Amino acid sequence: MTKAQDVTAMLKDMMGAFPVDTAALEDAFKNTASMNEKLTNVALDAAEKSSEISSKWTKDTLAKMGDMSKAKTDPADYAKAMTDFASAQAEVAAENMAAFAEVAKKVQMETVELLMAAGKDVSEEATAAVKKATTDATAAVKKAAKAK
Repeated sequence: MTKAQDVTAMLKDMMGAFPVDTAALEDAFKNTASMNEKLTNVALDAAEKSSEISSKWTKDTLAKMGDMSKAKTDPADYAKAMTDFASAQAEVAAENMAAFAEVAKKVQMETVELLMAAGKDVSEEATAAVKKATTDATAAVKKAAKAK
């Protein structure tokens, strides 16, 4: 009868031949978590500011609608109230759209800054990892050459 190979021992030997630097994986996880936290803060800040703009816009509109809906003695006053309301809304809409654009611009700038910083960090880490791998490979080749 043939003896079954010990697959566990074979896998252990194979994995031992290719050591993995878990510190690099831990650093990558920490960097990713930190980047996600920063991006989330940017998004939440933008959502908060957008919500404030929308809320203020709604309150202003409702207040002006209250003024517009008041009873008037002269029918021409209704037309004037509607005209005043429409022109005020056009002005407020332009102001609020500009405010939303500023929020979007700020989000874009902060996101680009974060991504550029992350790209620089990744580049530096990759350079360090390649240098370490080259040093390790060179040492392994020299050791193998001496073993012959």
